[in-house]
This record gives sequence, C-alpha cells and structure tokens, in this order.
Amino acid sequence: MPVYKAPLRDQQFVLHEVLQAVEQLRRMPSYADLDADTINQVLEEGGRFCSEVLLPLNLPGDQQGCRFDPASHEVKTPDGFRGAFDKLRQAGWQGLAADAEHGGQALPYTLQIAFDEMRSAANQSWTMYSGLTQGAYECLRANGTPQQKATYLPKLVSADWTGTMCLTEAHCGTDLGLLRTRAEPQPDGSYRITGQKIFISAGEHDLADNIVHLVLARLPDAPAGTKGISLFLVPKHLPKGEGPSAGVGARNALYCGGIEHKMGIHANSTCQMVFEGATGWLVGEPNRGLNAMFVMMNGARLAVGVQGLGLTEAAYQNAAIYAKDRVQGRSLARASQSTQPADPIIVHPDVRRALLTARAWAEGGRAFAYWLALMVDQQHHNPDAAARESAADMLALMTPVVKAFLSDNAFDGTSQCLQVFGGHGYVHEWGMEQLVRDARINMIYEGTNAIQSLDLLGRKVLMDGGAKLREFGKLVQEFIAQHASSVEMNEFVTPLADLGDKVQKLTMEIGLKAMSNPEEAGAAAVSYLRVIGHLVFAYFWAKMARVALDRIAAGATDPFYRAKLATARFYFQRLLPETAYHIRAARSGAKNLMELESELF
Repeated sequence: MPVYKAPLRDQQFVLHEVLQAVEQLRRMPSYADLDADTINQVLEEGGRFCSEVLLPLNLPGDQQGCRFDPASHEVKTPDGFRGAFDKLRQAGWQGLAADAEHGGQALPYTLQIAFDEMRSAANQSWTMYSGLTQGAYECLRANGTPQQKATYLPKLVSADWTGTMCLTEAHCGTDLGLLRTRAEPQPDGSYRITGQKIFISAGEHDLADNIVHLVLARLPDAPAGTKGISLFLVPKHLPKGEGPSAGVGARNALYCGGIEHKMGIHANSTCQMVFEGATGWLVGEPNRGLNAMFVMMNGARLAVGVQGLGLTEAAYQNAAIYAKDRVQGRSLARASQSTQPADPIIVHPDVRRALLTARAWAEGGRAFAYWLALMVDQQHHNPDAAARESAADMLALMTPVVKAFLSDNAFDGTSQCLQVFGGHGYVHEWGMEQLVRDARINMIYEGTNAIQSLDLLGRKVLMDGGAKLREFGKLVQEFIAQHASSVEMNEFVTPLADLGDKVQKLTMEIGLKAMSNPEEAGAAAVSYLRVIGHLVFAYFWAKMARVALDRIAAGATDPFYRAKLATARFYFQRLLPETAYHIRAARSGAKNLMELESELF
C-alpha cells in the first residue's frame, strides 16, 4: 500500500523562510491578524485529513472506478468517497479560502493551494470533485447576480452542492468558437439550454444533493466565433426557494449520457452531459461568457499544476522509502569492503538521479506554486492599486507556465520514481503506475500544454512586447545584483544570470522571426515555455539555497538545510542544462516542422 505524509517541513520552509508569506499577508487588512501558528495548524490538520481519510481510498478507488447506470443515468463513485466528502463538509475544508459572508473561513488563497497540493498527492480523483466546486464558486462570486450569489455560493462553500465547468463538445476542444450548444431566452428571464458536452469532470456523481453546471452556449443572435459565447448557470435540480436556505426542487432537463473509460483518474467521473431544453440563467453579460469562464479556467490551470506537484511529491516519498529498503546489487564504491551480499539500491548513482529529479521538481514547484498563490492574494486583497496590478500581471504571465511546466515535470518525476521500483513499479498494488497514469492527464486537460505554450509566447510575451516578462526579469536581476559578490552563491547566481540573458535574446529573436512568419512562434512555443519554466525554477532554487546557506552559517544543525543545498546543486548541474537543448530547438525554426507535405505523414 502506498504511503503519503504531508511535507510540512518543506511547506513551512517555503512559506515562512523563503516567501515570508505571513509578513506579506499581514499587510493586507483581510489578513491583519494572521500568524504563522495558524498556518502551521491548518497545514498539520490538512495533512492529517489527506493521509488518514483520502490516501486509503486512492488505490482501491482507482481499481473500482466510477460506475454508470444507463437506465437511471446515475453515477456511483467508489466505495468510501461519499463518506470522505461528508468529512470534508463537517470539517469545513471546502470553504477554507471562501468569504465569511458565504460561510467560508476567509483564509488566504496561499493556504488553499498548500492544502490542494496535499490532497492531490493523496487522492487526485477525489480532490477534483471538490476542486471544481471551488472554481464554480470563484466564477459565480466574480460574475453572478446578487440573487445567484445568495442562492448558490453558500451551497458551494458548504459542499452541499458541487460544481462543474461545461465547455468541450465532441467536435471542438480548445477551439471553443466552434461550439454549438444553444440558449433560447424565455419570458421569465431564464433560458432553455440544448446541446451536448463531453469530458465533463464530476458531471454526475453521488457525493452531493445538487450539481451546478456552468455551461457555455450561444444565444440565437450571437455572432460567430468566441465573441458569441455566453455563460449559463444550469443546476441538476432547480433550487427550491432562494438564498442560503434554498433546497433541491424539480429535476432539470439534463442527464449524464455516459462516462469515459480512461487511462487514469478512474475514480473521477468524466461525463458526457446532455442538455435537452434545460433551464438555465445567464451569468455575466451576453456574448462575454468566455471572459466570465476564464476566472474558473485560470484557477483550474493553477490547480492542475498543483495536482502535478502533489503527484510528484507522493511518487518521490514512496520511491525514496523503497530505495532505502530494497536490497539489490553492490555499491561500486564499496564493493570490496561490504560484508553484505547486496546493498540497498539507494547507493546506486542512477537511482539517486531518479530520486533527486523528482525531489527537485517537487520542491522547486512548491516554491513557484506557493509564490503564485501569494500573487492571487495580492491581486485581491492588497490595499495598494499598483501592487494589485503587478500581481495580476505576474498571474497572467505565469499561469500557463505553472500549468504546463509542473505537469510536464510531474509526468517525468512519477515515471522516474516508477523506474526506481523496477518491475514492482509496474504492478498496481505498489501505487506507482497509478501515479504515472494520473499524472498524464494533467498535461492534457484545462488546455493542453502546447496550448499553454502558445498562450505564454503569443499572448503573454509577444503581444505586450515582453513587458510582463521584463517585470519578472527585474525580480531576477535584483536577486542577482544582491548576491553577485557572494562567493558561496556563485554556483547558483552565475547560471541564473546566464539564463536570464539567453531568455532576453531568445525572446527578441523569436519575436522578430514571427513578424514575418507567424508559424515561427508556433514552432518555438513548447521549447520556449520549458526555458521560461527553468528561469523561474532557477530563481526560486537560488533563493532557497541562499536561505539554507544563511541558516547553516548561523549555526543551524537541522540536516534539512544540507539536503536543500544538495538538491539545489543537483538542479543547477543536472536539470537546468536542459535549457541548452530547448534554446537550440526553439531557434531551429519552423521549416523542419512544416516542409514535409501533409500527405506524407
């Protein structure tokens, strides 16, 4: 049976020693009374919930999967999932960062992301039911009418009702401009929603009394393309009454037509949803549904990156335990001295390479994701308008990076850890092959990683002339300038500075080439995102190394800091060089991709 223990020491290191999160958050009136003890207590309780409640359901839930009844169109989740969801309600975890007026605990979003990491590590399939509900809450909170907010937000915060995001149709995935679901206005101000959606995570299940679908559809007079998309609130059951005391009324004209049989996340229902004149209500302005939905989509992209982070951490923990326990082969360095017939495989260099790869991806990803979550708190709660704008710019720039880079790294990291187990890694009972399968979906949904790369390069960098990227570059340059004269920081600062210079030149080169041939941007985008991801990781790994060096110099004897330095050195020497390949690949241009005629494929 796999194990998982919340990485509390590293979470606290990132939040308190690297980001100084409490100090930053206390400057915001909403969190003026926050202290480190509160954060630590929440993390500890959250970790206990994940290890004791969610983890035991992960392996059997994957094996059992969701079950669809074609007669009733109902979906039954794996045994124990409903009980765990009841415990989530009772403990108030769903409303961790939600507003107090809606029944939430009004804690920072940064803390929410830390909790999301832990529960994704313990059970990603189960976590998705709750995570989508959180996204629906944020979308309605930002765009709903007062009546919609009063009725739906308390129910979503309490997890009595859950939420979904209904975008994809069989003939269109990312290209939402092609969607056909239609919405017909009714005399009472509601709309009749007709159409079919596919790949709807948590579209039907037995965990809650009601499911609130947020559906993209077209009004009769809507213009073509994405400019003609509106967003509608379409509940499985119509509310009975209004406000927080609303109950569940008549069944709406929608149903689950089937569930997908997937490679991974078996315990999360991925549904085909059919709307046959279902009653819905407009959310936000007509024909601006995509703008409203982006609140949920961007939150989901950060969440998917964090899912990858959680899976990487879980894989690393299990592989590290196995490597210290599994005895096989002799140490090359100590073969002549050893009195044992074999050594634990942790002595072998390539086993250590695999473990350190996953560890570096996880710990670097944790610093990046928590920093980005802190930007969310800054954007919404900082009293200074300039600080809010700066945080919003960083979020816009880094959202595609955190989604794609962390999920790419997760697939690599979980695969490396599976390899540590050898043949046992391929066997279900050890849990490793499930982590690899679950990690693979994160590279696809919420916008494939290629789409994220195009978004980063095209919209977030080239469209504004690199302004947002230069703002992040200033953070990097300030750190470099501050530590340039430090001999002990040279091994971290020098490669960081070198990569910063190369990013600047690469961006300019791609931008100039794309002006005459737009396909140049498309050809370079995926490699470009990998390079930017490494720039971010190198920055945070250098910051973490600086803290570790300072603590050791001050006399700290905690071996945690030595381990952090060793992992930082591994990252800079073994993983960062990947950028040389990607810079060269990005510069190679579009011709080597486009010159082969389509019929020859």
